[in-house]
Order: sequence, then C-alpha cells, then structure tokens
Amino acid sequence: MSTDDIDEAIDWQGNAVDCADCDHQDRLNAERCKPLRACVHDRYARRIDRFFDWNPDLARNYLSHGYFEVRACASKAAEIFLLPAMLDDPEEAVRWSAARRLPNRYILRLRNDPHREVRIRIALRLEGTDLLPMINDEDYAVRQAVAKKLPPDLLVLMINDEDAGVRRVIASRIAQEALMRLTRDHDPVVRLEAAKRLEADDLETLIKDADWRIRYEVAQRADVNFIGALVDDDDPLVRECARDRRKAAGLETSPNVIMTQKRSDQ
Repeated sequence: MSTDDIDEAIDWQGNAVDCADCDHQDRLNAERCKPLRACVHDRYARRIDRFFDWNPDLARNYLSHGYFEVRACASKAAEIFLLPAMLDDPEEAVRWSAARRLPNRYILRLRNDPHREVRIRIALRLEGTDLLPMINDEDYAVRQAVAKKLPPDLLVLMINDEDAGVRRVIASRIAQEALMRLTRDHDPVVRLEAAKRLEADDLETLIKDADWRIRYEVAQRADVNFIGALVDDDDPLVRECARDRRKAAGLETSPNVIMTQKRSDQ
C-alpha cells in the first residue's frame, strides 16, 4: 500500500492536520497543495515530497524543521548553495539528501559518516583516488561498494580484505596481472570468480583445485591437451565435460573409460 492510500492526515507529532490553521491557504486555493496528496505538514514522506515538487520556492523555509522527513524532502528542492550546511544534520536521511545534489568536493568528509548507508552511497558516488580513504572502512558493505568503484589497477590494495564477499567483487574486477593471486584464496567462490576471468593458458594451474566448480571451469576452457587428468575426476560433470572435449579433439580416452566401454559391450 502506498502512503497515498492511507486515508488519514496526521502530522509528525500525531495530531490531525487542519488545513484551516495552515499558513499555505493560498497554495491550497491555487491547487498547489492537497490534503492526503501533497502536504508539508503530513507525516508521510511521499506527501511531503510532493508538496515541495509543487512548491520548490518554499523548500528553503523548511531546512530547519523539527521533522527529519521535512528537512530531507526540502533538501531535494532547496537552492543548492543552502545544502552544505545540511551535511551536518543529525539525521542520515537529510545528510544524504543534501549530498546527492552537491559536487563531490563537498561530500568527501562524509566518507567518515557515522551511518553505514551514507558511507555506502558516498562510495558509489565517488571516483578514483577519492575512494582510497574508504578501503579500510569498518563495514564490509562499504568496502564492497568501494571495490565496485575503485579503478581495477588499485584493487590490489584490497586483495587481502577479511571479507570473502569483498574479495569476490575484487576478483571480478581486478587487473589481469594481479588476478592469479586470487586463485589461491581460501574461499572457493573467490577462486571461481578469478578462474572465470583467467586466460585459458593459465587455467592449468587450477586442475587440482578442491572445488568441483573450478575444475569444471578448467575442463571447459583450458587447453584440451592439459585436461587429461579430469576425465577420471570425482565429479561427474567435470568428467563428462573433459571426456567430451577430448573426444571431440580426437584424443585418447582414459584407461578407466576404455574398460567401462568393454564391459558394456560384453
């Protein structure tokens, strides 16, 4: 249910909204606000937001309002030169609402914002070396956001991150010359991400990997002359892939396969 479906007009302090006491009667008469639809005094953010969409000239008057949703919505519409001060607002929703409209040079200090959601959004906004102070953020989700944006040649600085999810992102983006280091990661999904990006000639080093998904990647893409050991792999999908590729290339079948074929012919 959207907020517009809620058939009550209550302000942020729990009181009924009364248009008769509103300072914006002229706006109501001019159809620039509407009960249950667009109202700065309503507690529902969508209605507040719509009020400022219809009346952006009033936004500057509400940047210090007691209700954070009003300040956040006003920050979307107020003149941009008023927004740097909003970066010090005690509510994270207001800080981000202001930050999203400001040039990057104004929001660099939010790299240390106390709220993780703000830091995540800041990381996704920033580019290049502006992200470097965030590579050791205490929150893994922030570091994941950094790993998604940091230039591939700088991701080597995060290659030993303690979180496997962060390292998976790194493996999917890091420069090729550093990729082989991630094939030795203790997390199999990290190794798999790296394996998928390796050149076929480099896959031979993973032929004995403990994870079948990585050996399957080897069986699929490595030079067919180097996958003979996989025709007797413990995993049936890996065996089938290796055998099919070698058979298609006209290469010999493993001794175990030959014996199985002889027994089935008898």
